[in-house]
Amino acid sequence: MKFLWILPQFVTELKQTSPLQPIGAKRLESQVGHFTIPGFANFMHASKFFISTLKEAPSDAEVVSHKLMTRAGMIRKLAGGIYNYMPMGLRVIRKIEGIIRDEMNKAGAIELLMPLIQPTELWQETGRWDKMGPEMLRVKDRHDRDFIIQPTSEEVVTDIARAEIHSWRQLPKNFYHIQTKFRDERRPRFGVMRGREFTMKDAYSFDRDDDAAGRSYDIMFEAYLRIFNRLGLQFRAVAADTGAIGGSRSHEFQVIADTGEDLIAWCPASDYAANIELAQAMSLIPQRGTATQVMAVTPTPGTTRCEDVAALLGIPLASTVKSIVLAAEKEGRTELWLLMLRGDHELNEVKASKLAGLKDGFRFASEAEIVEHFGCVPGYLGPIGLKKPVRIVADLTVANMNDFVTGANQPDAHLTGVNWGRDLPEPEAVADLRNVVEGDPSPDGKGVLAIQRGIEVGHVFFLGTRYSEAMNCTYLDETGKPRTMVMGCYGIGVTRLVGAAIEQNHDERGIIWPQTIAPFEVVICPVGWSKSDAVRDAAQSLYGELVAKGFDVILDDRDERPGVMFADWELIGVPHRITVGERGLKEGLIEYQHRREGVVHKVAPDAIAGLLGTPAGH
Repeated sequence: MKFLWILPQFVTELKQTSPLQPIGAKRLESQVGHFTIPGFANFMHASKFFISTLKEAPSDAEVVSHKLMTRAGMIRKLAGGIYNYMPMGLRVIRKIEGIIRDEMNKAGAIELLMPLIQPTELWQETGRWDKMGPEMLRVKDRHDRDFIIQPTSEEVVTDIARAEIHSWRQLPKNFYHIQTKFRDERRPRFGVMRGREFTMKDAYSFDRDDDAAGRSYDIMFEAYLRIFNRLGLQFRAVAADTGAIGGSRSHEFQVIADTGEDLIAWCPASDYAANIELAQAMSLIPQRGTATQVMAVTPTPGTTRCEDVAALLGIPLASTVKSIVLAAEKEGRTELWLLMLRGDHELNEVKASKLAGLKDGFRFASEAEIVEHFGCVPGYLGPIGLKKPVRIVADLTVANMNDFVTGANQPDAHLTGVNWGRDLPEPEAVADLRNVVEGDPSPDGKGVLAIQRGIEVGHVFFLGTRYSEAMNCTYLDETGKPRTMVMGCYGIGVTRLVGAAIEQNHDERGIIWPQTIAPFEVVICPVGWSKSDAVRDAAQSLYGELVAKGFDVILDDRDERPGVMFADWELIGVPHRITVGERGLKEGLIEYQHRREGVVHKVAPDAIAGLLGTPAGH
């Protein structure tokens, strides 16, 4: 009650000592900084904010987002992959977090906060303490106990669930937090795109069974669609590999950008989309043809690449077959695998890792191992005339080829006219081993595939019982019997989203923010701020009116030259710019320009609201 007594007194004193007026007032003085009190406008003047733009990007900035975030004063590097988020950048982050938090809450998720530091014991329970590599930063406290700086939170949240959830009546539950993460990247680069310290929203669902967990997954999937739509980004939800985190069902959310590290295969004629690691490659040959050539050893001196062999022999590259030799350790011995792909195709290592004999890991065979089994150095390898047995797997397309060319297992020679069944046995296995390429048939039979680059900003996983089983996370069902909880995991890279949005939205002048996440929606640029009462009054009146309508506005009262002001705000990327000048006011006009347009509109002040549209928060 003491606060309620103080507040009216404070407001009275404030009115007496400064020219502040309630929302809707015609005069808002520039001397005011940025604060919010009930019943008053959210005052933001550039002179009281912190604007630290740069003309040049640092020499180590490789991608557009890193360059522009640094030049716009949004980040400052502290160490490799570790950044200070400056006030301008933090405003963007907070808006992204706000949208995420709103949609997560609407989807029924419950926010909590798990610690940055996690005890080793939990990670030992799941086996990830030993499996995780040097990316996991391990630390010791004064008692020599091991801890980690969290890269993710599956173990901690599962520990919470097993301690707090006991009955089927408490399920389903979905816990989430927005928290700092740390992964000790070998080579941090691209600014916030691949940093070591970053902010992530991660959520974890707990359900009674697979069906219920599938429903939780679908709810999160739909929530993610709403989140990325509200962020104003062009994106695709693509089927993805579950990777090291485990699970059986997975989708990535990829922001479309030419600088993206990931390749996405999608069909313009259907809804099919998948990360290239997972995209199914169909056989390009529907049925194997009959043999028309006699197998022969053909000299190919100095030609180890399929492209060179095809050029030397005057045949299509698609008539050649490449041999890729992998090694897997099995029961104390090394087993070699020969994977056969068409000469113009590339091995997909994720798909190879799903072969029964390679699931526990593999490596590329050494030259000594290759010579021992093939009797020849790499470059001329093939499946015929082996010195020691190897396990042979053919790609779907290769399995249907006839009269193909492959290595002869002797230097400077290849075999031409090779055919399955006649010249060599049928392969031990036939599998999809390759990356899809542009123009491949879509797996859903509805057209052909296109390839584009994307930046992964979100990922949803159906985990199943991978963690709950390892940590004995159970509940009692209706009959009183213990059952293992079924889990899902859902992540969004908050700080990475900032970089991804810039990679997708920029031009030669700077950033072009979607309105929902821009540091400010509107900037008012008064020309002649210190010289003209009319300009000051008009700018402040317009500022108050727009703030009252719900827009996030900054008034640039720095009294800079127009060119300096315009360059700063184009670099920072504020969507709407309003210029107030004495000459225009005499004609009853002000200037409006959208950041994505080059056109300047001269309009009456009361027409501005119609050009701005709806505030982002409404």
